[in-house]
Amino acid sequence: MKSALFALTVVWQAAAQAPVHEPLYKFGTTVVASTGFRGQIYFIDYNSQKLPKFERLQPVGTIYTPYLDVPPQDFAIGFPGVTKRFEWFAIDYTGRFWVSKPGRYDFALAADDGAVLYIDGKRIINNDGQHPVEEKEGNVKLKEGVHSVRVSYFQGPRFHVALVLRVWPPGEKFFRLFDLDEFKPPADATGWALSDEDDTRKTKR
Repeated sequence: MKSALFALTVVWQAAAQAPVHEPLYKFGTTVVASTGFRGQIYFIDYNSQKLPKFERLQPVGTIYTPYLDVPPQDFAIGFPGVTKRFEWFAIDYTGRFWVSKPGRYDFALAADDGAVLYIDGKRIINNDGQHPVEEKEGNVKLKEGVHSVRVSYFQGPRFHVALVLRVWPPGEKFFRLFDLDEFKPPADATGWALSDEDDTRKTKR
C-alpha cells in the first residue's frame, strides 16, 4: 500500500514543479458554478466495499470544481466545509465538455478508494472497490461536439484519499488534468444550450 501511494505521489509531485492549477480546494467548493463538474455528496454505510446505488440515497450537499485533482494525501485534509465527515462518503460528479478534435481520447483515473468514469453514459474506467490509491486507464473515440462526463467516487476508511482524472487528447504527447474549462465550446457552437436541458432531465431524482 505504501509503495503504491509513494510512487503515485512522486509522479504528481514531479508534474507539479511547473504547476498550471493552483490547489485552492480539494474535492470542490460550495460556490455555485454553471460549468465544470457538479458533485453531489452522500453519506454511505460503514464498511462499504464499493460505490453505492446513488438513486437510493439523498444528497447531503453539492460542490463544484472544473477538474478533479486530489493527489494522495491524509484523509483529514480533504473535505470542504459541506460536512465534517472525512470517511464513508461518496461524491457523484457530472458535467459536460466540448470536443473540437475528434478522435481517440485516453483517460486515467486514480482513486483511493473507488471511482468509475462514464463518458456519454458508457463506462470507460472501472476503478471501484475499497483499495489504496490505484490508477486505471481507458479510452473512447469521440466525435466533435458536446459530450457528458460522470465520475462516481467513494471514500471508505481512513487514512488516505485520492481522486485525479487525467486525459490524453488526440495529437498531444502526454496525459494532463481533465480541466473542463479547457473543453468549452466555440461561440458559434450548436447543441450546447440544448444539453443544459438534457442534463437537467437526467439528474432529476
